[in-house]
Amino acid sequence: MQHARKKHLSTRARVLAGGAVVAALAAGTFGTVAANAADAPKGAAPVAAAQSNTTASTHLTIDAATEAAQAALDAAEKEGQRVSVAVVDRNGNTIVTLRGDGAGPQSYESAERKAFTAVSWNAPTSELAKRLEQAPNLKDIPGTLFLGGGAPVTAKGAPVAGIGVAGAPSGDLDEKYAQAGAASLAK
Repeated sequence: MQHARKKHLSTRARVLAGGAVVAALAAGTFGTVAANAADAPKGAAPVAAAQSNTTASTHLTIDAATEAAQAALDAAEKEGQRVSVAVVDRNGNTIVTLRGDGAGPQSYESAERKAFTAVSWNAPTSELAKRLEQAPNLKDIPGTLFLGGGAPVTAKGAPVAGIGVAGAPSGDLDEKYAQAGAASLAK
């Protein structure tokens, strides 16, 4: 019976073999990129949209969103409340969330949904909750939560963000803290 002997490659041989593999991969990647560029039609360049076909929008900076969330959390903590805070942009995308010490597990998602609801309708969620009497199907819109605790943030008359707070014993308190967060942005 023959025993197979393992061959041990020298360090130099391993470096050369590794270099060959890297070179082969790089060549393949370059070939793919070159092929994709070659497939583009001649003279195809990005087309610039006319100024009249575009709009500009204002967004909160991450620093401003964080400042607002912290102001809302601080307002709640001063009153001994354990809440979560979310700030969303104009499109409803979450910019920042803060979960206060001891905040309930449901408060995180609720805060995001209140913020989304406030920015979507550019109104405090306590006001929107009152609209459910005339339009009960509003509550069926995905991602919304029609409970007090959401406050819109505007700039130049247009909504730019929503702040949602959840976890206090009432929506009125949640909304008070959300408003404190929004007010911090006016300074």
